[in-house]
This record gives sequence, C-alpha cells and structure tokens, in this order.
Amino acid sequence: MIVDENNKWHIRSETFFGCAPEGRMDMMTAIETEQLCKSYGKHMCVKNVDLRVPEGSIYGFLGPNGAGKSTTMKMILGLVNADQGQISVFGEEMNRKNRLDVLERTGSLIESPSYYGHLTGRENLEIVRVLRGADKREVDEALKTVRMEKQQNKKAGAYSLGMKQRLGLAAALLGKPKLLLLDEPTNGLDPAGIQEMRELIRSLPERYGMTVMVSSHLLSEIDQMATHTGIIHKGELIFQDSLEHLHEHSRKRLLLRTDRNGAALRILEELGCRGKMMEDRISLPDMEDEKVALCIASLVRQDIGILRVEEYQRNLEDIFLSLTGKQVSL
Repeated sequence: MIVDENNKWHIRSETFFGCAPEGRMDMMTAIETEQLCKSYGKHMCVKNVDLRVPEGSIYGFLGPNGAGKSTTMKMILGLVNADQGQISVFGEEMNRKNRLDVLERTGSLIESPSYYGHLTGRENLEIVRVLRGADKREVDEALKTVRMEKQQNKKAGAYSLGMKQRLGLAAALLGKPKLLLLDEPTNGLDPAGIQEMRELIRSLPERYGMTVMVSSHLLSEIDQMATHTGIIHKGELIFQDSLEHLHEHSRKRLLLRTDRNGAALRILEELGCRGKMMEDRISLPDMEDEKVALCIASLVRQDIGILRVEEYQRNLEDIFLSLTGKQVSL
C-alpha cells in the first residue's frame, strides 16, 4: 500500500500479499520473486524486485518503456538468467532441474510473436500443439478464443500485426496453462483490436482458471484490464497492490475558487479547514457535506464571492506521475 507524506509516495514494508492488514484475506501467489536483479554491463535494469502475483488475478505490470518489464518476465520464464534473487511459480522455486516442469504449466507471449511465415495460422498452431503435447481439439478452441477461425488457413507471413498478436496468444493458450505471461499484447493494434484483446484477457481467469501477468506502458489499458498492479520504474518496483486499493488511496480533494482567495484561505483556516493555494483555486481535504456547507456559509457571511466548488480525485495517471515523477505514454 502507499503512504503520502509531503507529496512523496512510499510503499509500506508490509504488502497486502504477505502480511495482510486486519480484515483482508491472504492470497496464494502464482509468481513470487525475492530480490531479483539483472544487469547488462554497468546498467542494472532490474533492482531487487519482489513480485507477488496473486493466483487467479490479472496482474498488470506497468512501467515506461525501458523500465525493466520485459527483462523481469524473461527471468520468470528462464529465458534470461538472473544475477541474483529467487523466483517461485505456484510455490515451486524455479531452477535448472525443474524449469521445464514449471514451464509446462505456463504460456507466454514475450515482445513479439514467433511464427513460420510460409505456414498457415493453423499449421503454426499444430506445431506448437505437438510440442506441448496438447489435445488436437485445443487448436480449434484456441482459434475460436482469439477469433481467428476465418483466417486460420491464410499464410501467417501475410497476417497484419494484430493478427500476428492473436496467433501468438492462441499459441500461448495451447496446453491450457495455469499461468500466462503477456508482454505488451496490445502493441500495434487499432482501437477495435485493443478493445477485443482487452476483453479476451479479462475473460481468461474465469474461462480457464488461469493467472495472467500482462505488461504495458499504457495506463488506461492496465486500469481497464487488471485486478492487481505492480509499477516498475528504472528497474525498481515502486508499488504493488490491488487496483481497487490503489484507487482507494487516490486523494479526493475539494477545489474552491472565490473572488478573494487569500482572504478565503485565512477564514477557512480559522474554521479548522487547512487548505493551500493551487494556481487560482484553494485545495481543501475531502470533508462531509455538512462541513462544506458550513465553510461556504461562513465565507458568504464575510462577503467572499463563491465562484466555483468542485470535487477532484486523482486517477491512476496522476498517481503514476507522482510515483515516477515523469511523463508516460497514455
């Protein structure tokens, strides 16, 4: 969870996964990492990352481009060796001996889909099906899931970028994995394709009982798709919790504009309402309607003209900017 102290955002040491606050249930984790690190030369791209991905969740791994999302996911899959740290998948520590056993329960689409361009979409999926030892009927089911039935006999090399993304996702679904890792799955899609991909990903936990970890630099995508989120910035995990809990901690405030803001601010402070100037408005902490009415009435009695009163609440983008201190793609 996060704490706001003088506009600085921090993570409390007791995350809700391991040490749940009173009244909140502990959750089993599908992915757990401890002090995960990776450097390339002198550049450390992942720094002491402690992930906790709840089983059955859609975990949005959010961060600007170059923040370390893909590298972290590759380490989880064993495609990149970590410099230090531990990785556990469904409670089983990943190592060289059991990596293949763990990966049998895992599907992935990292960076860009792999395919044979001279083969059709169905033929590509048949190859993956044989390698994974999946039932023949799963190819039809995967094609239907990603809505590719009409394009299945077309050469994969002639697919649009959106169709290639769907083909990669269909391949990842073969074998009905318990865990699915998707790296920027909406990249290159048009708005309609993004909406379809988002709806598809949201349906997977209930439809197949799987856990989905999806990375993105798009705040709006994670906000509309995920149940939990981890925010990574310059290789460091700076926040993780449920999206619901993140929004609970978005600071709701009242914004007041008068014809004499300086005098109004002094009067409000005398009433115990500590506010601060924010451009041409007074920013006040959220309060009950009765107290708002009392403050407004007091200002009017002292000839302060009320020009505008509005409620303001930080959204996910505002919180992200507070955490990272930089602009990001929207």
